[in-house]
Amino acid sequence: MKTNKKIMLSTDESLFVRGPLSRFREFTFASKVFINFIKAFRKMHFIGPCVTVFGSARFTKDSEHYKNAEKIGAALAEMGFTVMTGGGPGIMEAANKGAFEAGGKSVGCNIILPFEQHPNPYLHTWINIPYFFLRKVILVKYSYAFVVMPGGIGTLDELFEALTLIQTKVIKDFPIVIFDSEYHKELCHHIRVMAENESISAEDMKLLFVTDSVADVIKHIETHSVKKFGLVKKQVKPKWWLGESSKTSF
Repeated sequence: MKTNKKIMLSTDESLFVRGPLSRFREFTFASKVFINFIKAFRKMHFIGPCVTVFGSARFTKDSEHYKNAEKIGAALAEMGFTVMTGGGPGIMEAANKGAFEAGGKSVGCNIILPFEQHPNPYLHTWINIPYFFLRKVILVKYSYAFVVMPGGIGTLDELFEALTLIQTKVIKDFPIVIFDSEYHKELCHHIRVMAENESISAEDMKLLFVTDSVADVIKHIETHSVKKFGLVKKQVKPKWWLGESSKTSF
């Protein structure tokens, strides 16, 4: 599970976050970001309502975490959701595999890294994204619920990104499910400590649902996403004059 390799940002992103650059280089970077946003929007426009599953890329197929993610992916697909992940191996692959083999729809937002990350084989479609911040926008933009599986720093980053956006009303209060109470017990304890010290409100605790049951995951999302928001999949037709076709949709 351990590795001595270091994850490096893309050259553009790494340079951009180090401080001011020349006006030309910053304009060039902003233009690349805009182009990648447009590519992502075009690719993901027809994917339908999604549930995003977050989790580690490092768990293998014989892991209990992998098996649970596979079950959750299948159950979400049976609900009619498109299962979206970061598109890589581990938990991401498992959730995509569950949806794919259950006859559902499976998509990925794959980050371009020098190692570890590559599109898994259980994706109907995916987008390769060179910037972490852009990827997080896409993972949130098309989702009506979030399932947080066991993971590392990246998974926690994605959890708190979604939680912050919901807490501040930037997006609606879509359900966030934390799966595996034992794995996340210290995390949940710290969130309770924050509430006790009033650095978050007691009401914020209600934004999270912690469970060890796949059935409870589905029931919670059914109640707090499908029923709450009257979620019905809309059929969006491709526009030929925008260069779209049925091949870009499912």
